[in-house]
Amino acid sequence: MTPSYWNDATRELAGRDPVLRVLIRNLEGACLQSRSDAFTTLARSIVGQQISVSAAESVWQKLLESVGALGPAAIVRMDPTKLRACGLSSTKSMHLIDLANHFLDGSIDTANWSDHDDEQLIAELTRVKGVGRWTAEMFLIFFMLRPDILPVDDAGLQRAMGLHYNNGKPLSKLKIRQIAGAWQPWRTVATWYLWRSL
Repeated sequence: MTPSYWNDATRELAGRDPVLRVLIRNLEGACLQSRSDAFTTLARSIVGQQISVSAAESVWQKLLESVGALGPAAIVRMDPTKLRACGLSSTKSMHLIDLANHFLDGSIDTANWSDHDDEQLIAELTRVKGVGRWTAEMFLIFFMLRPDILPVDDAGLQRAMGLHYNNGKPLSKLKIRQIAGAWQPWRTVATWYLWRSL
């Protein structure tokens, strides 16, 4: 599902920022799409933490093959040694099981999330072991399709910002926030185009 705000956001960003204007023109027709379901999106984020994209994909595929139909009940039923055999560390295995338990016991309730603002959702999600701010922000971007998320701790965003706004040199998080101030309320959209530029 494409976000309803996408066309308005790209028009406004292209009008405000010459760098984004070029990126949007070069990637015309492409846009952010919602991923899967809430549990799968969070589980995939936990699997991908602190490893390369290709390593994360390999572990994810092994997990899918091992578990069959992925869901909270299936993860809780799995022997932790089978999770580790998929390439997950002991810690990530425990985090996946904790996430599954939160969904099963109702302490994560997606029904009222549309009423929560971004920071409320981040606070709720980060109560789960293994879900830090970056993971929560990825969830808000890729599942909730929230329009104004700026994940300043994301290495890809940092790299793209340095490349396009500072002649390839790193920028401080403060400088990233300053530049991104002009993108509000569409910082998710700008971030997505910067990621795609890499």
